[in-house]
Amino acid sequence: MASASLLKTSPVVDKSEWVRGQTLRQPSVSVVRCHLVAPSGLTVRASSYADELVKTAKTIASPGRGILAMDESNATCGKRLASIGQENTEANRQAYRTLLVSAPGLGQYISGAILFEETLYQSTTDGKKMVDVLVEQNIVPGIKVDKGLVPLAGSNNESWCQGLDGLAPRSAAYYQQGARFAKWRTVVSIPNGPSELAVKEAAWGLARYAAISQDNGLVPIVEPEILLDGEHGIDRTFEVAKKVWAEVFFYLAQNNVMFEGILLKPSMVTPGAECKDRATPQQVADYTLSLLRQRIPPAVPGIMFLSGGQSEVEATLNLNAMNQAPNQWHVSFSYARALQNTCLKKWGGRPENVKEAQEALLVRAKANSLAQLGKYTGEGESEEAKQGMFVKGYVY
Repeated sequence: MASASLLKTSPVVDKSEWVRGQTLRQPSVSVVRCHLVAPSGLTVRASSYADELVKTAKTIASPGRGILAMDESNATCGKRLASIGQENTEANRQAYRTLLVSAPGLGQYISGAILFEETLYQSTTDGKKMVDVLVEQNIVPGIKVDKGLVPLAGSNNESWCQGLDGLAPRSAAYYQQGARFAKWRTVVSIPNGPSELAVKEAAWGLARYAAISQDNGLVPIVEPEILLDGEHGIDRTFEVAKKVWAEVFFYLAQNNVMFEGILLKPSMVTPGAECKDRATPQQVADYTLSLLRQRIPPAVPGIMFLSGGQSEVEATLNLNAMNQAPNQWHVSFSYARALQNTCLKKWGGRPENVKEAQEALLVRAKANSLAQLGKYTGEGESEEAKQGMFVKGYVY
């Protein structure tokens, strides 16, 4: 949790102040000075992994590709398996994950795959390491490193993300196992405030995790998820997101995180799931891109949006709308349910359905690839793909 000093009200640093100095490092330079307006100044270290971090981030943020999030915990994976009448056993988890990573040609549309720890060390049903299968597909392996959400004492029934203890040695071990990027998910709830305490705790935790990840060769995915829960309108989401993202990048700078070596995984700016006034893809795009322009430094190579319970088609349409005009970031996707939902149902736990399930996965991956390029039309989508997947109080 944040220290007492961090919980005091801090002025929001203007983007021009904290972006300045976030330039690419040269291998021969050991220290790069950020000339900030803040009196104390900041120092950004050029770690031995600097060039590799930049290269990895750019590889993941490559045109027409995005991230497959398959890092559900064993408990959450069990819920997915239960939905198709399958038991939550290691063998069933292995079979499903094998189906995903071995889909023929997946690397054409997917640049990175986020894994749960079990998967990182797991082999496919054919005896190949999952990591090796991904690399053969030109997909960068990633790893979920947080330890989940727990109640935040002193808050309005909000949560904070645990997992900083022991993160450095774990990250080093994950790198040795083949992971090249990491993910840490924290959440902010609009119906519960959000309180200043919860926002600062989320931002500080993300910043500490990002710094530790970069020190150990892993590109950190920074994921401040603003939950869809609530009846609020899109303007309220926009207001909260501005506050959250300002805090996140302020603390990233304080922790000497290299912006060129991170990826951002935020929520799109949408109304609450229970809001009666729904937003069109163009409205979502307008609000979200406005937020990017106000809060995200151009040095960040990729914005990999989460789906957050949107339907498969809705998530794709919104992404496509954001890519109708040029912008200075790689605006793409990091989807779990919005890529896997139809695939999982087609599989149903039956070996004879693997090919059909993989084809369903590729259909969704290709659709989002086209959306990243601004070329998705939505034609021929099934009714099933249009069904929303929001779950109130969802635990990942």
